[in-house]
Amino acid sequence: MTGGTREGIDLTRVLHAPQQRVFAAWTSPEDFAAWYGGEADVPLDRVAMDVRPGGAWSLVIVMPGVEMPFHGVYREVSEPDGLVLTLLDASAPEDAEGEIVTVTFSDLGDGTTELAFQQRGGNLTPEQYAAAEDGWEAFFDALAARLATHP
Repeated sequence: MTGGTREGIDLTRVLHAPQQRVFAAWTSPEDFAAWYGGEADVPLDRVAMDVRPGGAWSLVIVMPGVEMPFHGVYREVSEPDGLVLTLLDASAPEDAEGEIVTVTFSDLGDGTTELAFQQRGGNLTPEQYAAAEDGWEAFFDALAARLATHP
């Protein structure tokens, strides 16, 4: 991406799991903790999920010498088709809305699902969006591995 106009992230992945299973991987604390954060540790006792419109979610990614808390609110929950949620980290101002994450799960048949991911909000610099995109790519690698080992 050239220039300073980047305002979000768009990623698409085909996952070898049924649509309902992919939805569950985003809404079950055990599953979410297993893949969110990629290779980093997300202790299950530091994950909270109230999966309903207006419900809150939070977790803490733990790496040597640092903890990175994330939180937000579910705006839309459409099982098994997708979610819309807000995403904030510890640096976000108290009254910030945060980034808006939209994930859509499309059944491709044969036990595969397309995950379409979008993050918007304009709260990050182009460089921060690029780094966040790399992070999400690692998270989705971990998600694919989780789905392969826990069908």
